[in-house]
Amino acid sequence: MPCKIAHFTEVKQEDAGEPGVKIRWLIKKEDGAPNFAMRYFELEPKAKSPHHSHDWEHEVFILDGECTVFCEGKETKTTKGYVVYIPPNALHHFENTGKNPLHFLCLVPHKK
Repeated sequence: MPCKIAHFTEVKQEDAGEPGVKIRWLIKKEDGAPNFAMRYFELEPKAKSPHHSHDWEHEVFILDGECTVFCEGKETKTTKGYVVYIPPNALHHFENTGKNPLHFLCLVPHKK
């Protein structure tokens, strides 16, 4: 499979299932990546991801904006430049607490 080189805006933006939350699957299995997916999220002000858990980890990098990360009952405010690790089975969600859109990268292993 050839290398994939693309500007993120060339990747289709989709609704992520919650109001004000959009996702772009930047790298996925169909691109030849056998282990991990890279996703780009955009949350409008006051938008939040669903409160959920699953048996895989997340690695997150906050690109722009302000948010509160809720993980296992703890709330942590983050801004541009923060990294977040969500372990498997941790109950979590992200909420945009700023006045501008929140943008972050989220890497997850492909579901087995």
